[in-house]
Amino acid sequence: MPAVIMLTRKGVDRVDDAEKNALLMFLEAQRSSVLAIVDGLDLDALTTAVLPSGWTPLGLVEHLGYAERHWFQEIATGSVEPLAWPDDDHTPLTTPRPPSVVFAFYRAQCERSNTVIATTPLSAPVRARHPGWLGDEVTDLRRIILHMIEETARHAGHLDVVRELIDGKTGLGPR
Repeated sequence: MPAVIMLTRKGVDRVDDAEKNALLMFLEAQRSSVLAIVDGLDLDALTTAVLPSGWTPLGLVEHLGYAERHWFQEIATGSVEPLAWPDDDHTPLTTPRPPSVVFAFYRAQCERSNTVIATTPLSAPVRARHPGWLGDEVTDLRRIILHMIEETARHAGHLDVVRELIDGKTGLGPR
């Protein structure tokens, strides 16, 4: 293979790594915000719906764990490990599980997602298709990461508002 092509490929790899690092930095900041916003809430605050839609802060954290699992394992890699519990055992965006289990689940899913990000090119096509219109938009790892930044940031905002309603605290998290 000619040297010019090798240099181009190495340059593409470096660009891909730099872009991955930037995307992961923003995703990690949003994940950290989610955890910082709910940090210090007691069981009652974590499991009580504050808004009329009925979701709970702990249920939203569990939902984000499911989203990480779905997008990075099911969609990006085409395979996912079974859950330790049935995934339909509760009202959406609530959870019957204790905070320690939910936070461990969320962190474990984020770690698995990071492994997928580290070992997969950004341009790698998805192995499964998400149903509906979003499946048409999210076609490679890059778009999965962008979607998860968007989804995590959106829910961090929801949590931020609820935390202010619970105890008046604002501005929690790294951003």
